[in-house]
Amino acid sequence: MGRAFEYRKATKLKRWGHMAKTFTRLGKQIAIAVKAGGPEPENNPALRSVIATCKRENMPKDNIERAIKNAMGKDQSDYKNVTYEGYGPHGVAVFVDTLTDNTTRTVADVRSVFNKFSGNLGTTGSLSFLFDHKCVFTFKKKADMDMDDFILEMIDYGVDEDVDEDEEEGTLTIYGDPTSYNAIQKKLEGDGYEDVGGEFTYIPNDLKDVTAEQRETINKMVERLEEFDDVQTVYTNMKPEEETE
Repeated sequence: MGRAFEYRKATKLKRWGHMAKTFTRLGKQIAIAVKAGGPEPENNPALRSVIATCKRENMPKDNIERAIKNAMGKDQSDYKNVTYEGYGPHGVAVFVDTLTDNTTRTVADVRSVFNKFSGNLGTTGSLSFLFDHKCVFTFKKKADMDMDDFILEMIDYGVDEDVDEDEEEGTLTIYGDPTSYNAIQKKLEGDGYEDVGGEFTYIPNDLKDVTAEQRETINKMVERLEEFDDVQTVYTNMKPEEETE
């Protein structure tokens, strides 16, 4: 399995938080997709992608339909994606991905946590050298597919060579250039792959060793950030616990 898959697997519970928070995150993504392309999944690739992710996260159908309906309301706020980055305790890089309708509130909330844990909130792009920005797609694997041919073909669409397979779920996960998101989704759906769910992620390229005590402090900071509804995902370059020696 590739580095990206191992990192995501090791940090999934910490990053995605509890189920209720996951549904809040997905609800905002539905709102953005609906406002951008309408409420009909068959005519809205972005909405199809979010719905596929919702199903994989076991979000009830009623919740999905309610989120779509709410997004069509006249009073529904417009969300913007804003990222915040800086250093937390013990020199660990922290990247906070948010969807917000009030950036003044969100930056104040994020800054308060950095300050509480003696961290420093930096400027946008200050941690770009520590994280690879990727789009990621997970979808059902075809029974008769030739993996070598698939990889060679997808490379032309900006996809990385490493493909991660979850044999238990029967899915494949691929990573690619974020600017190729739409082209990759269109290619996968056009080739008949099912349940194509896509999103964006940040993968650390330089993991930092920490002690058990330091890990506990950093985890507390991440948990505090994840309590805010505006926060979608918190990434760090802290080495996953099972990778430490």
